[in-house]
Amino acid sequence: MKKVLIPTKLDSIAAEILRSHGGYVVVQDAKTPLPELAAAHADAHALIVRSEKVTAAVLDALPQLRVVVRAGAGYDNVDIKHARKRGVDVMNTPGANANAVAEEVIALMLADARFIVPADASVRRGEWEKKAFMGREITGKTVGIVGLGNIGRLVIRRLRGFECRILGYDPLVTTERVREFGAEPADLEELFAESDYITLHIPEMESTRGLVGPRLLSLMKQDATIINCARAGIIDEPALREARKVKGLRFLNDVYPKDEPGLKSVADIADILMPHLGASTHEANYVAAERAARELIDLDDKGVTAFIVNRDIPEGLDRAYCELAFVLGKLTHELAGQAPLRAVETNFYGQLEPYGKWLLVSILAGVWDNFDRCNDHESAVKFLAERGIEYNNHPIDPEKGFSNSITVDLVTEVAEGRLKRTSVRGTVTEGMLMVSRMNEFDRLYFPPSGNILICVYPDRPGVTANIARHLAEQGINIEDMRNPHDLNTNRSLAIVRVNKVVPESVVVALGKEINAQSALFVQL
Repeated sequence: MKKVLIPTKLDSIAAEILRSHGGYVVVQDAKTPLPELAAAHADAHALIVRSEKVTAAVLDALPQLRVVVRAGAGYDNVDIKHARKRGVDVMNTPGANANAVAEEVIALMLADARFIVPADASVRRGEWEKKAFMGREITGKTVGIVGLGNIGRLVIRRLRGFECRILGYDPLVTTERVREFGAEPADLEELFAESDYITLHIPEMESTRGLVGPRLLSLMKQDATIINCARAGIIDEPALREARKVKGLRFLNDVYPKDEPGLKSVADIADILMPHLGASTHEANYVAAERAARELIDLDDKGVTAFIVNRDIPEGLDRAYCELAFVLGKLTHELAGQAPLRAVETNFYGQLEPYGKWLLVSILAGVWDNFDRCNDHESAVKFLAERGIEYNNHPIDPEKGFSNSITVDLVTEVAEGRLKRTSVRGTVTEGMLMVSRMNEFDRLYFPPSGNILICVYPDRPGVTANIARHLAEQGINIEDMRNPHDLNTNRSLAIVRVNKVVPESVVVALGKEINAQSALFVQL
């Protein structure tokens, strides 16, 4: 029997489904703090949570833990990187709360437009202030929706009855799909400038933190309204405070840095404050609980991984391509040498194109020993930006016909103002990693593994014989070799796999003997 901990007031349907399955024992305890509960149940196989913080300490206290299920869409309350290091899968239930949040957005818009909260309080005090609560109608207004995931799309559907003009922005959605959802495609500047209402439905991450800041706020209409039922960090709070003074903006809020009692920093600028009630409906709680239980069963019984959010590779991507990306990063870095790196460029061909973000992480782990392969794409881009290194992922040219191939280019500064490009392409053939090109030398199809000697030299007869002789004198045997020539540069490449390590002194001596433009030894 596998033990499942549920340290939250989740709908009882989750426990019922798991118990009726017959393979689980369920401990549901919303009163005991999670760290204490973890310490008391170190044999737990799975953890199902709502907003509880699943920290590294909690994960470490559960040595047999294999799965954490977040009953909801967001999972920033779970330390997914540490979970990945521990071999713990983290899953979520996307869409389970979507309708509840979408309806909350409409409720906030109506409550604010008609002053429902202050009007109710006024009447209860025995007052009759009809003039003070002169409202406005939503019908015919322009509503901008930032983020067109499950919630954003449902907001569009809920607004149709109000005959609004709806603008939609999502960098991951094509303009055609935005139109199919029922919105007009718009960039952020246009959306903020033209909307009477703006509702936010994007995750908080490095690229979105403080997104709604001085520049976008300055574009907004006088007396326009911002609704935030997503994440607190998306809005630059001081900037909103200043913009509100100038433009009389209204702000309806349901999210905070922490879900806890206490005074809220946005209390002075929010017209309506909610205690993070977006997902708090009986229906949403039931759906999230049911999905969490069924996802756990499907993972354990059928190996269904569709809802895992911290996989080192996404579903549909062969792990061999992650290894290929790592090896190409390492090999390209070795070829580029120690000169300062100025840019990383990539091409992902064939069916690999959708997985470029995942593969970049493996490439950087190959280039830098201290870059953890457990990082995500955002961390990879931030890592490069912090070092002043540009990153460009080039659109693929299908005419080239590079099926399922990866190209890694490193641009280094070899002298002040002079740049050098080092380029390597690879693929996977019959399950084996292959380097198909190194700089101008194409069609290599050399397995990048083991002890490899690489020499580039002016093309002329007899050089490979010299290389073989020099290695033989050191008791080093050649296991495989490629020796292409390039007519344009009149250079040749000798890429040789050998049976043992080639000492640096031997590499230097060999390079001098054959007048090599570059000579190096690599272990892959």
